[in-house]
Amino acid sequence: MNEEKNGRMQKSLHSSSLSAPVNRGSVVVLVMERIKQALIRGELKAGDFLPSEAELTRNLGVGKSSVREAVKMLQAMGIVEVRRGQGTVVRDQPGENSLNTLVYQLILARGVTQDVLDFRSMFEPAYTIMAMHRATDEDYRTIQDAIDRLEAALQDRVQSARHDVAFHRAILHATRNPMVIRVGETLLEMFEAAIETSMRTLPKVALKDHKQIFEALRAKNEAAVRAAITESSESWERCLTYNE
Repeated sequence: MNEEKNGRMQKSLHSSSLSAPVNRGSVVVLVMERIKQALIRGELKAGDFLPSEAELTRNLGVGKSSVREAVKMLQAMGIVEVRRGQGTVVRDQPGENSLNTLVYQLILARGVTQDVLDFRSMFEPAYTIMAMHRATDEDYRTIQDAIDRLEAALQDRVQSARHDVAFHRAILHATRNPMVIRVGETLLEMFEAAIETSMRTLPKVALKDHKQIFEALRAKNEAAVRAAITESSESWERCLTYNE
């Protein structure tokens, strides 16, 4: 095991992206860029250890503080994991508590813009159809439970965004694809305030739309899934426009 780990460390040390000095500029960003290029080129893979701080400092021609900050940022993003007494290892996927930079990119877009809506119009049908092919009986029960909870909340007049989001999240997780789930969760987080508005103004429409989407999904009817999502999105966007 130790020989395997040491071999991976040596492989990392000789990666070309991590052995040439960086140009001046935002040094921390440049160090991160070098590590990113090493990952893209396959010079670093999940489970590989980064060169030590001293080695990165020497190979890249930068200060220790710059290397340290770059590693901290990559750790916050869930790209690497610092293991005490061992070193810094590349993760196989970001952790649940990792910083999601896509959220901030969407926030900087200043709300639910047309660009964001366009992205959703492409993304939601795609992940729903993926879920249609991968959903298990348990997934179907989770989706149905989300619909039942929204319906019960409507009867008690306590519906909120979390009832709507639970439905979309259940479908999203049925894709079994961590990357799709991560992007989808980002969108749901971004839309939550707008969903809260629609839950106050058109909650019965949302319930109807959810039932139509689920019916099409269970029937494995791709055309019907797309049509139901389009109808739901259009009514939701009209609600947003009306309340602006």
